[in-house]
Amino acid sequence: MPAPDASCPCSSGRSFALCCSPYLAGSALPPTAEGLMRSRYSAYATGNIDYLKETLLPGTRDDFDAEAARKWAESSVWTGLDIRWSEAGGPNDQTGAVEFVAHFTQEGDASLHHETSRFEKRDGRWYFVDGIAGSRPRVAPKVGRNDPCICGSGKKYKKCCAAAA
Repeated sequence: MPAPDASCPCSSGRSFALCCSPYLAGSALPPTAEGLMRSRYSAYATGNIDYLKETLLPGTRDDFDAEAARKWAESSVWTGLDIRWSEAGGPNDQTGAVEFVAHFTQEGDASLHHETSRFEKRDGRWYFVDGIAGSRPRVAPKVGRNDPCICGSGKKYKKCCAAAA
């Protein structure tokens, strides 16, 4: 576990105590999808496998292989995280996506894990839904005037975000 004043493993530039530590300790919840992504990286870097399971979307946890995650976490030296982009996933959103590159070494060999992850907020808490290896194109959703608004308000698009534009 990094010292509280050490840099956070997630490469945010903040101290561990002021960044991911409160999330990993359960004393706070990440307010954004990117915050959850960063804290999950820090969980691998610190070996907090329970946090990885807890932050999986309920209903998807049965497939989580804690032992494999533990082996990967413990056999790796986590050397940095690059966030390529985040889409939605803010404090007022219900879904979000983050493309990232996680850097690590195993047996002295530098390696990386490139993924685009999807996140969902339920009852005020962000969860990891799934990830696709590599990048995926950022495409704005096509929304008709009478379709439900993409912000998740439950209103028609024309009465919600389109009216604000």
